[in-house]
Amino acid sequence: MEHATTQAFIFDMDGVLTDNMHHHAESWVQLFRDYGLEGMDAQRYLVETAGMKGHDVLRYFLDPAISAEEAEKLTELKDFLYRVMSRDLIAPMAGLLCFLDTARSHGIKLAIGTGAGPKNIAFVLRLLGLENAFSAIVCADDVPHGKPAPDIFLRAAELVGAPPSSCIVFEDALPGLEAARSAGMAAVGLTTTNSATELAGFDNVVRVIDDFTGLDPLALMRLAAGRHQSNPA
Repeated sequence: MEHATTQAFIFDMDGVLTDNMHHHAESWVQLFRDYGLEGMDAQRYLVETAGMKGHDVLRYFLDPAISAEEAEKLTELKDFLYRVMSRDLIAPMAGLLCFLDTARSHGIKLAIGTGAGPKNIAFVLRLLGLENAFSAIVCADDVPHGKPAPDIFLRAAELVGAPPSSCIVFEDALPGLEAARSAGMAAVGLTTTNSATELAGFDNVVRVIDDFTGLDPLALMRLAAGRHQSNPA
């Protein structure tokens, strides 16, 4: 007797579970201003590096040769600033809680694959009331390479026991969509950080949405299955 293949939804956290990427961007801007980078603005961060590890953001904007120790110190400082600035502003994306409940009722595994660190993950999930909603949580600290490498999503799929072809990634950032594509996973793009046109430019994106209102988990799985049948590996 054949067993049904495990299906999974893997969610980026920031900009997907909650519309908070602009809070992250502004905290980076404030940090960089203290280090003399006056030309930095929130939109540039969102377009060029949203979803990447903090260390990679610092290497990209501040110093390609920054030491791991200095990068860790500055990332922690930025994250503290972010938590102070956003504490009263974090709320679930519209339709998210219903969508998660419906997906879970159909036996779809739920996981998080995020470039955020453990403190920020705990901070956001607590404010959203989702501390126990996910079967697996993978962050940048858990894998050798952050997004746009596929490591985070592949590890999340492994932990929930789902093959990549049976996973759908929910992402707002272009490096994250690239990571999903490299992992062989279909994706849903959320317009919190990038435009619908930019998101739809990835051939693994099966839907582009503003939020989760009215989204049907089973319909998404059918779309993803159709994509894999028409584009076999």
